[in-house]
Amino acid sequence: MLEGIGGLVVLILDIWALVAIINSRASTGAKVLWALLVLILPVIGFIIWFFAGPRGQTA
Repeated sequence: MLEGIGGLVVLILDIWALVAIINSRASTGAKVLWALLVLILPVIGFIIWFFAGPRGQTA
């Protein structure tokens, strides 16, 4: 049961990261590389993106 909940949490966080990557002001190439990192390495990629990735647009 806990594995399913953990997997769901990782999925939600990765989707959030991908949306933030798409909405960032980074170049297209940077967006593609960040998205690939998050997709290929879901947990580690999310952690790296969270601390070093492009930031979303501010209002």
